[in-house]
Amino acid sequence: MEAKPTQVISAPENVTRTALFLRACRREPVPRVPVWMMRQAGRYLPEYRALREKHSFLDVAKTPELAAEVSLQPYRRLGVDAVIVFSDILIPAEAMGAPIELGDAGPVITSPVGSSADVEALAAFDPERETRFVGDAIRLLCSSLGPDVPVLGFAGAPWTLACYLVQGGSREGFPAAKVMLRNEPRVFRKLLEKIARATARYLKAQIAAGAAAVQLFDTWAGELDAAAYRDFELPATQLLIEELAPGDTPVILFSKASNHLLNSLLRTGASVLSVDWRMDLAQLRETFGDRIALQGNIDPNVLLASPEAIAASVHEALRQTRGRGHILNLGHGILPETPVENALAFIRAGQSALLENSSLEPRARAMTEIRKPASLV
Repeated sequence: MEAKPTQVISAPENVTRTALFLRACRREPVPRVPVWMMRQAGRYLPEYRALREKHSFLDVAKTPELAAEVSLQPYRRLGVDAVIVFSDILIPAEAMGAPIELGDAGPVITSPVGSSADVEALAAFDPERETRFVGDAIRLLCSSLGPDVPVLGFAGAPWTLACYLVQGGSREGFPAAKVMLRNEPRVFRKLLEKIARATARYLKAQIAAGAAAVQLFDTWAGELDAAAYRDFELPATQLLIEELAPGDTPVILFSKASNHLLNSLLRTGASVLSVDWRMDLAQLRETFGDRIALQGNIDPNVLLASPEAIAASVHEALRQTRGRGHILNLGHGILPETPVENALAFIRAGQSALLENSSLEPRARAMTEIRKPASLV
């Protein structure tokens, strides 16, 4: 399984991509920010579309060789600084006993959770058995990439996974989940606790397989008001991270539209807070100082603009944090209609900015080796 990237950028001081990524997570000095993209293995890549013509989404996710191949595609094409395993946040839900259908149109759970009995029926699964294919994909990636490139694992956070389990799919506002939270708070807390403990075991297995860091996707956290998040999701996320006992493995927490939740997000125990484009990175850095690293937060729509606009947005984001404790990423997943050359422009812009005396300096030509892709079609 060839993993060599199309673009090769030599890091100053011979810092590996893994060391660069982990230093950023730990808010240590770095010569440049690491950069990757959420949903970077996906429909904007022609090689992904070609593979999906032959295999269903779940077939790819559950076949370690296919999942590893898809995970490597953005590394080969773009030279990203981290490779996230290809999977889906609902994989643990299925292992807990919820029948799911997954595809590009979104998830469907055919028997939603609607009662205390349904919550009790959810199984505490063994990730080395029911979801071993995820760990096997990570092991394949680590073997292919070696120690110099970090492999990332991930899972859904308790509230976001509960939204799908109770609603039965994606729906604006997730009213069914909110009604259960209000009408049956004890049952809903039990559901969140059960998800948290199962997810901790699931992520432990990914770390044991070789994941250098793991990311929790709390995509729908912003649907909760501050009080509901504090009373329901915060304890569940804290429990998950405590149960995970990550040690030296960074935990990244992504949330969307959650400016009103910042004080609670800081208390979750996460190492890195991944934020969307609505957040002001400079304000976050001023408010939190060096207490937590940041990831983000370019609007994915910027990647539909010109390379000059992409570079300007990247440099503005880096100016706001001065590259301190910052992993450059998008504020949400890359859009399927994004041109590959624009994705490459984003990665290049981030990797070509050296951090020196808290200012952004162009990388010296002698320090950079870039091999242009043979094809961007």
